[in-house]
Amino acid sequence: MNKITLLMHCKDQSGIIAAVSNFIAELGGNIVYIDQHVDREQNIFFMRLESEFDNDILDLEHLKDTFKNGLVKQFVMKWRIYTSEVQPKMALFVSKYDHCLYDILGRYKSGELNAKIPFILSNHLDLKPIADSFDIPFYHVPVTKDTKPEAEAKQLELLKKHKINFIVLARYMQIISPKLINEYPNKIINIHHSFLPAFVGAKPYHSAYKRGVKIIGATSHYVTEDLDAGPIIEQDVTRVTHNHAIEDLIAKGRDLEKIVLATAIKHHINRKVMVYNNKTLIFY
Repeated sequence: MNKITLLMHCKDQSGIIAAVSNFIAELGGNIVYIDQHVDREQNIFFMRLESEFDNDILDLEHLKDTFKNGLVKQFVMKWRIYTSEVQPKMALFVSKYDHCLYDILGRYKSGELNAKIPFILSNHLDLKPIADSFDIPFYHVPVTKDTKPEAEAKQLELLKKHKINFIVLARYMQIISPKLINEYPNKIINIHHSFLPAFVGAKPYHSAYKRGVKIIGATSHYVTEDLDAGPIIEQDVTRVTHNHAIEDLIAKGRDLEKIVLATAIKHHINRKVMVYNNKTLIFY
């Protein structure tokens, strides 16, 4: 069986679900998942649909053309379609912290992530032994204030050469340039070591400790030109008390970072995320 995933949104109007369902049925598909949401304030209809086809029945290009020239025009839809046969290619950007990298690579090797990792890129050499141990190519691209344009050009060259579909910043401690963001809109996933928007900055756990917080968290989001303000994909928190030292908060925070980032990656890989007006809809 070949599974397709269809994501769409348009102005809310009657008959959309019936029309799309009939379209899939007429082509011999079997709908195995369907979910929808209406944003009442914006009057926008969102839908995610998964459908299975026999391999000898599905003609993907015919399906795309028929859908585009029919229902897309009728309802004025924005849409994307994916097939399960194509695994997205994910590039990992890292610096010196290794906890998220180890977690992602462990999940990758165990088959938990339905994607390919053509390479790992870093502005330092510290994590090269980890890449080598997982037999994944490692590229060292140093970044300084003076060499940033050249470094970004090298990054783009590697991304295009390996036909990368999306990027994961697994604690990559550099600000991403607008040029790279524009090349990969809503396709660069970052993990932030706090529950945004509180306690942003380089030492959130120290700030949280001084304030006597009762929860700490982590946030995964798509990167935009507004620093740490992109559409949020996943968040989680854990409780802390006055008995916890800063080191305890850091350890708990890193556990959260791994889980939150991995969940965000899986949502993206499985086409469960839709972005609209800097907000995300996550279809579970």
